[in-house]
Amino acid sequence: MDLSAINPVLLVASLMVAATPLLLAAIGELVVEKAGVLNLGVEGMMITGAICGFAISVETGSPWLGFIAAAIGGAILSLLFVLMTQVALANQVASGLALTLFGLGLSALMGQSYVGIKPPAMGRLDLPVLSDLPVVGPILFSHDPILYLGILLTAGVWWVLKYSRAGLILRAVGENHDAAHALGYKVIRIRILAIMFGGACAGLGGAYISLIRVPQWTEGMTAGVGWIALALVVFASWKPWRALLGAYLFGGVTVVQLNLQAAGVAIPVEYLAMSPYLITILVLVILSADKSGAPAALGRSFHASH
Repeated sequence: MDLSAINPVLLVASLMVAATPLLLAAIGELVVEKAGVLNLGVEGMMITGAICGFAISVETGSPWLGFIAAAIGGAILSLLFVLMTQVALANQVASGLALTLFGLGLSALMGQSYVGIKPPAMGRLDLPVLSDLPVVGPILFSHDPILYLGILLTAGVWWVLKYSRAGLILRAVGENHDAAHALGYKVIRIRILAIMFGGACAGLGGAYISLIRVPQWTEGMTAGVGWIALALVVFASWKPWRALLGAYLFGGVTVVQLNLQAAGVAIPVEYLAMSPYLITILVLVILSADKSGAPAALGRSFHASH
C-alpha cells in the first residue's frame, strides 16, 4: 500500500472532472422537478447522449458538434417521456423507468460499430498566467470548456429560478399547477420545455463521460450516474448550489475510491466500487425524513379540464 502515490492536486482536479457529468444531469433534473415532473429516465437520456455525442464526434472530428448532438439526442428522447406523461397522462415513475430501459437498449444498438474507437480530443481551456499558478492553476484553470459550462449552467439556473419571471412561473407550476393554470399559464407547455431542458442536460452529461472522462464507447458506460444524479437533486433540496456541492462530494468519493484501488489499499475492490452508491443510499435515507423543499405538485399529472 503506497498512499504517497496519490497526488492531492491531481486528485482535486480529477474530482472536478468526475463531478461534471453528475452536475449537468442533476441541474437538468432539478429544473424538471421544479416544474412538478418526476423523470426517472435520466440514466437513459445520459447513455443516449453519450453515444450520440461519441458517434457525431468520431464522424465529424469535432467534439463540439458531438456535444451539440448529445444535447439534441437527450432532448429528443425526453420527448418520448413528454408523449407518455404530458399527452397520454401515463404514470411518471413507470414512464421514466421505461425511458431508461429504452435508452440503454437504443444506445447499445447504436454503439455496436463504435466499440474500440478513440474519439477526437477536446482541448483544455488553458488560461494564460492563471493556468501556470502552482496548485491553484492545475485545479481551477486547466480544464475542458464543458466543465466550466456546468458551473455556469448552475449559476444560470440559480439566477433564473430565484430572480426571473420565467423562474417564478416555473416554480408556480411545480407548486400548484391548478392555480398556475387558473392564472392563464400554459402548464403543459412549460413542463414540456422543462423536460426537454432536462433531457439536453442529461445528454451533455452522458457525452462528457464518453468524450472526456473515459474517451471511448462501451455499452452501459454511464453505470448508474443517472441514478446518483436523481438522488443528488433530493440531496440538494432542489437548490442549484447545493447540487454543485453534492456533485463534488459524490465525484470525490468516486475519485478517492479509484485512487485507493491504484494505491493498493487492502480493501476488496468490490467494496470500494460500491462506496459511491452506498453513500448515495445513506444520504437519501437521512434526508428522506426531511421533505422540505420538494415542489408540492411533484409527480402529479395535470388535467386541463380541472
